[in-house]
Amino acid sequence: MPTVKVSNLAPDVQPRRRRIVITARAAASFDPLGRSVAAARAFVRDTLQGWGFADIVDDAVVLTSELVTNAVVHAGTSAEVLCLRAEDGVRVEVADRYPERELPLQLPGERPYADPDRENGRGLMLCAALATRWGVEYTAAHKHVWFRLDLPDRPVGTRSSGPVVPDQLLPLADSRVRVAVLQIDASGTVSGWNDDAEHVFGHPAEKAVGRPLAELAAWPQTPGTGTGIAEALRLSRWEGSYGIRGADGRVIPVYASHLRVRDAHGEPSIVCLLVHDDERALLQTPARVPASDGHLTEPRAADPFEVFIGSPAPDDLDGLLQRTVERARDLLDADAAFLLLATDDETELEVRATTGLPSTRQRFARVPVEAGTNRYGSARMPAVHDDLAAVSGAVPLLENTGMRSVVTVPLKVEGRLTGSLGVAAETPGRYTNEEALHLQFAADRIALAVESARLGELERLRRGSLSFLVEASDLLAGTLDRDQTLALMAQMTVPTLATWCAVYTIADQSSDPYLSYVLHEDEERIDGLKALLSRVSPPEPVREAGARPWPETALAVGGETVVLPLLARNRVIGLLTLGKPSEEHFRQEILELAEDLSRRAALALDNARLYSERTAISRSLQRSLLPQGSPAVPGMEVEVIYRAAGEGNEVGGDFYDVFPIREGVYGFAIGDVCGTGPEAAAVTGLARHALRLLAREGLGGPAVLERLNAAILDEGARSRFLTLLYGELHPQADGSARMKVVCAGHPLPLRLRTNGEVTPAADPQPLLGVIDDLELFEQTMTLDPGDVLLCVTDGVTERREGSRMLGDDGLAEVLTTCTGLTAGAVASRILRTVERFAAEPASDDMAILAFRVPQPREGE
Repeated sequence: MPTVKVSNLAPDVQPRRRRIVITARAAASFDPLGRSVAAARAFVRDTLQGWGFADIVDDAVVLTSELVTNAVVHAGTSAEVLCLRAEDGVRVEVADRYPERELPLQLPGERPYADPDRENGRGLMLCAALATRWGVEYTAAHKHVWFRLDLPDRPVGTRSSGPVVPDQLLPLADSRVRVAVLQIDASGTVSGWNDDAEHVFGHPAEKAVGRPLAELAAWPQTPGTGTGIAEALRLSRWEGSYGIRGADGRVIPVYASHLRVRDAHGEPSIVCLLVHDDERALLQTPARVPASDGHLTEPRAADPFEVFIGSPAPDDLDGLLQRTVERARDLLDADAAFLLLATDDETELEVRATTGLPSTRQRFARVPVEAGTNRYGSARMPAVHDDLAAVSGAVPLLENTGMRSVVTVPLKVEGRLTGSLGVAAETPGRYTNEEALHLQFAADRIALAVESARLGELERLRRGSLSFLVEASDLLAGTLDRDQTLALMAQMTVPTLATWCAVYTIADQSSDPYLSYVLHEDEERIDGLKALLSRVSPPEPVREAGARPWPETALAVGGETVVLPLLARNRVIGLLTLGKPSEEHFRQEILELAEDLSRRAALALDNARLYSERTAISRSLQRSLLPQGSPAVPGMEVEVIYRAAGEGNEVGGDFYDVFPIREGVYGFAIGDVCGTGPEAAAVTGLARHALRLLAREGLGGPAVLERLNAAILDEGARSRFLTLLYGELHPQADGSARMKVVCAGHPLPLRLRTNGEVTPAADPQPLLGVIDDLELFEQTMTLDPGDVLLCVTDGVTERREGSRMLGDDGLAEVLTTCTGLTAGAVASRILRTVERFAAEPASDDMAILAFRVPQPREGE
């Protein structure tokens, strides 16, 4: 923080060089930090305004800013600022603590110490241009650079005045100067129209009075950015150029001064003074002009920023920049103006606002800060180009626009380049160093406001980008479907980031990119865009991250096109292509956001690919673990229903099988392996194939299951316990069926008789894969015609809804209602009951195996 001391001095205290009366003193010290420059400006401004020296505040602030910058930024030392007040002016001293940094002597042939090529020489250059007197003094401990500004000598009551100039330099006007005076009421309607207005515009008073001014005025407004006519009429004072439509239909350029007043009744109205635009000097607020003593004078206001930019200032960055270029154009009576903002690394400038140029296609285009080896090729210094036709490419923004002369000045905040402001004219040799200095003053006034608005815009963009990426991540994480992921990628970029988007996918490293998805903000142009892209060779898959231009597509489609690689797991799996029409350019912030999105989208797309592959493998494995086709047993009705839970990414543990053992004998099994996945699949495959092999070796049911138990235990750590219902089916000649079953830890099979009675068809025994010495027994029963045997896995009996569970009793109750139904109808009713038992989808696999002995038809 600066240390400030202010004191009033006795009249006999004298300054060093000139015997004048010092009436007040203010001093402050500033640390060698970049922000100290702004603090020094504020200190000098507040001090001089407090002393009533508003007329010289701006010059003092500009000079102090440059000298303190030299001390704290370039010299890297602390700075001491001393303000001395006198009756007719002020003296300001800036001291640093390195006296050995002496002012270099100018030797023959060397450049002067205040050479404009050197950025740190501008402070002394400005002292020479602005100060009444200035100098450099040395003490044993300090170096002082001082300047003095005298108050302008004006007659009492004079607000502003210009210098005495030769007659031939006076502004031109008609022999009979006419000033049109219009009175506009609160509704914007013309209520007064003098004779000069009738002469200038051709409308008699009776034709003009009562018409809205908006019908007569051709207002030069840039939509959404400039001040409109309605806003201008609400301001207390407004001054500027527009057009009035004459009686013959032509637009007459005028320069106007508006003043909002109240009548005796307190009703507001606007008094408008208008002259031909080439006679604007009659009304225009005097600009800075050289006084007779060589000092620049200018009408002063409490807020110089508002003087230049107008009040109220736009509250958004685009509006502020557009207003700035319009005022800069008017300031130097130019044909065009432009404003560029610097990137964070100060290596490039981005076109953000233009006026008077033939098109806006350069918006957001980039140009380098350093375009050459001399001062005219750097945006860090003011530059005047007398004739652009003689220096090809000096100002790329103005190529082929008809502009011949241009003056550009930097926008700086605390010594850091933040932008560049330029004005241009269609005639060569239009501007001099004096206009450059004038424009530099304007740039210094608005630089801080522009930087503040830019930072506000960046903060809004960052917040919007973060919100966009969070939403994008949620959407991409919500699907594992490849086609849906491609569609989401395109829909998130169009129209938020680009006008159109194309996504290319790469199957493997040896494959060319394939055009997989195309989207345009105009749906009617999607098919045409897809056809154009199909005729163009796909972009080269490059692994380097970041957006790169794709000129081949730009030629075919038109506009600007960029390509971003889709990088996932250290390989390129696709390409994201974004395009804009010819009159637009991608902003750097948009490209950075697109790069962030491409990384997230690439991972989501690769996850979808892996999920699809894994699902396909799982389904193929699941099919290999189940029998092919529907089982058929002569003389029996057999029905199987299998439902795997989940989304197909895990192999289920439930299985079934019905197979012939030998002539007239059939085996059947239904089981459930603990868990899911590869380990469960291994046990399922082992069980299904071992059952068939052992049964066909002639072993009975207990022996088959005991040997299967030993095989499961041999798997060691990979083994899983298994519940299994195994049986043999022997169709009989009398139409019945004899069945032998072994139930090892599995839900008991249920038998439904023709009278509706339901009973368990076996006793429970130990499950497989747990103990070595397993002793099982076989149970035999006979199914009479019309009887049903129902076998299920625990996904059926353990179906839950909250604390309720279907259970064995619930299953038996449902089975009692199936008397007289076929095996297929029984299995279907059980499945419907299970599905309707709870609202949520089933979380476990289900297998239903139903056998029924058909009843003989009448007459058989």
